[in-house]
Amino acid sequence: MGLRVTTNMASISAQRSLSTQTKRQDHASQALASGQRIVRSADDAAGLAIAEGMKADLRGTQQARSNAFNAISAIQVGEGGLSEMSNLLTRLRELGVQSASDTIGDKERVYLQLEAKSLTEEFDRISKTTKFGDKNLLDGSSPVFEFHVGSNGNKENIITYTADGNVTPSELNLDSVDVSSKGGARDLLGNIDGALEKVSRMRASFGAMQSRLESTVNGLDVKSENLSAARSRIMDADVARESSELASATMLQNASISVLSQANQQPYAAMKLLG
Repeated sequence: MGLRVTTNMASISAQRSLSTQTKRQDHASQALASGQRIVRSADDAAGLAIAEGMKADLRGTQQARSNAFNAISAIQVGEGGLSEMSNLLTRLRELGVQSASDTIGDKERVYLQLEAKSLTEEFDRISKTTKFGDKNLLDGSSPVFEFHVGSNGNKENIITYTADGNVTPSELNLDSVDVSSKGGARDLLGNIDGALEKVSRMRASFGAMQSRLESTVNGLDVKSENLSAARSRIMDADVARESSELASATMLQNASISVLSQANQQPYAAMKLLG
């Protein structure tokens, strides 16, 4: 091949090689800096689409998990109110049993009535103020709750809970408690039995739903873990591979620069002949 001045083929070839190695070096640097194998869609268009879908599903699953925890908190708030109500009913029963006996007089029954009235008022206050957010839990005004515990809108991702009952004093026949007489005290004992049965049934319902929601959280944790692992296999950079790629590209880039420098000197040989 003779000496040429207008077209330096060695230089053109070296430039092409230099451009290729520079691209490799840039890609490896970006992958290492970002921790992502796919730094642009051209790297793996299908993989990027799958990974982005998984990302959306993962974020939705994490929020669904948060929803399930909030639902558990709501159930616990309601169950806590019922627990104190059960204590109040137990105390009212004690007062009723005490008042029903002639071992105390009418004056003592007046004192018992004061306590019974105070306990009933507290029972009423708990039933009307136990709420989660803007939802009342114990007065029957919010009978149905829907907990969204999935990452999409399918009906299978909604847990519906129907609050079983209203435990206000008027609903339980406790709004006119009277232990100032033996007859009133004995009537109260019958009402207390019904109230305790209803409160206990509602507590059992809350407990069953809490158990279900805890299982839901466990399932969402497993799903989140598997989605994270699958997305990692697609998107995350292999640091060892990218480090080797960067080292290789850097060495070849330096070699291309050296060759390009030598190729650019070839036209000067022709100039010497002309001189």
